[in-house]
Amino acid sequence: MYYTTIIILAMGLSVDSFAVSVTSGLSLPKIRFFEAAKLAFLLALFQAMMPVLGWLIENSIKQWIEPIDHWIAFGMLSLIGTKMILENLKEKQEKKILDPMIFKVAVVLAFATSIDAMAVGFSMALIMDRITPAVIIIGSVTFTASMLGILIGKKTGPRVSKYAEIIGGLVLITIGIKILLEHLMAS
Repeated sequence: MYYTTIIILAMGLSVDSFAVSVTSGLSLPKIRFFEAAKLAFLLALFQAMMPVLGWLIENSIKQWIEPIDHWIAFGMLSLIGTKMILENLKEKQEKKILDPMIFKVAVVLAFATSIDAMAVGFSMALIMDRITPAVIIIGSVTFTASMLGILIGKKTGPRVSKYAEIIGGLVLITIGIKILLEHLMAS
């Protein structure tokens, strides 16, 4: 996977963390930089480590899946992207967020926003030999998106985060299509 693709993938994955961060900024308008950085770090850590888990699981069964790996990567990324879009389009009630500065709440938020990243890790194992660069990029992009989300939440409110999940979903679907087309054209 090229670095540009990994960066775009990381941006798509970080959308959930961005949305949680915007909501956190809304609920904690007086959050300090260090508190924001702790929350952003936790979100980034989970987002970066879940693909590793998926990658490790997938590598143990790679030999049986290799002939159809590009179809699996396309399917998983498309499903995740579609899920993100559909969840955003559903009519949402006013959501209350618990205090994200409570460690247990922050861990639950970090885990919930990173589930999709584990599925992406399965796809990465099909097309990458090394996951370290992806982990670093995904963690860095998520940290940056989370810090930005908290700041935006403090300043502007929910107007920005409304469309972020749709854009993230479209990015993941596009990457899935790109992977599929690259493999089909190489055959």
